[in-house]
Amino acid sequence: MRIVEEFQPRAVYPVCAQSVSPPFPGLSPALTLSHSPAPCWDIFCAVVDNFGDVGVCWRLARQLAAEHGIAVRLWIDDLKSACRLVPSALPGLDVQQVEGVQIRHWTAPFPDMEPGAVVIAAFACGLPDGFVEAMARRDPKPVWINLEYLSAEDWVAGCHRLPSPHPRLPLRQHFFFPGLDRQTGGLLREADYDARRARFSPADFWRGLDLLPPAPDELRVSLFCYETPALGELLELWRQGPTPVTCLVPEGRALPCVAPIFGLTDLRAGDRLVRDALTVQILPFVAQPRYDELLWACDLNFVRGEDSFVRAQWAAHPFVWHIYVQDEDAHLEKLDAFLARFRPGLEPAAAEAVTAFWQAWNRGQGVAGAWPAFRQALPALAAHGKAWSAGLREAGELAQNLVQFCKDEIE
Repeated sequence: MRIVEEFQPRAVYPVCAQSVSPPFPGLSPALTLSHSPAPCWDIFCAVVDNFGDVGVCWRLARQLAAEHGIAVRLWIDDLKSACRLVPSALPGLDVQQVEGVQIRHWTAPFPDMEPGAVVIAAFACGLPDGFVEAMARRDPKPVWINLEYLSAEDWVAGCHRLPSPHPRLPLRQHFFFPGLDRQTGGLLREADYDARRARFSPADFWRGLDLLPPAPDELRVSLFCYETPALGELLELWRQGPTPVTCLVPEGRALPCVAPIFGLTDLRAGDRLVRDALTVQILPFVAQPRYDELLWACDLNFVRGEDSFVRAQWAAHPFVWHIYVQDEDAHLEKLDAFLARFRPGLEPAAAEAVTAFWQAWNRGQGVAGAWPAFRQALPALAAHGKAWSAGLREAGELAQNLVQFCKDEIE
């Protein structure tokens, strides 16, 4: 049975692309930046994982501008994906200024452009040839950073900050790895994160979604994942379960896996579906600060890729990571590497439960058998999450570490 209530998202979940900051008036973007007293950085983002790549790059760009006074040009090849995360951006504009960041559409041919003092190639994306040539002509040469994917594998610490010379030009790039300890670059976390969380009101959050606060025996879950047959299996298990489960699903790739549970072929933001013990509410895609609130409010968070994975760790609630699939199951090695770091401090039963469920979720089978033990381990995982989150702070913060590294290189 489908129950669709008249649900209009309030400010807590703004719909994407309602307004836009005007592009630079009068001067060309390059001239505007060249006359700015702030240092200029270029960040290049080639979208692979719909939102994960853009999510990390947008968060970093916004943080560099707001907290470090850096003029950032963020080059994105897929503005349609970007505008889902940046509500005031529009995909039809090649140049726009949003929250202190100049967002540029990365197109071919690439325009003639004076490179900034720092150039970041996110996730090993290749830079335009002409831009690299311009980097080689610049005096002094830019600090060239290859910002890598987050990994808990042991080899990361040995590769962090290593230089790599260009085979032909007088340039070198440095590998910069996000990570979980002091031997890496740390994780992104805004300076106002703790203050925002202290002000957060769960009651206001649920009221903004036109939901009552959770019942004492109810489980509230946020679900942000890739397509997987495991999702239908898990939702069916929750539907038949002895206690109520409310599942909040942002618009995205998971919806085709959710709809069949309710005998539907499509879902849209605002749908609220109830069947037996399971309630599913479809949320409009949210801006990054509002996504943090969703994680803070829920008892369990399913996350995917990199950006939401990091935010779930800061949220310090139980979570399940759906890692991006790689050839030859390389992603499963990365999953195991993280679990090997995450499990210490858990009682054996809880450690075994989280391993079994995460592996079943990422392999797409066996989640029904792994769920009962994982559900029982949630209180232990909640306590463990707080300790884990506190430990991550010891690695320092990624944007700050990156700024300091580039400053040292420039000087």
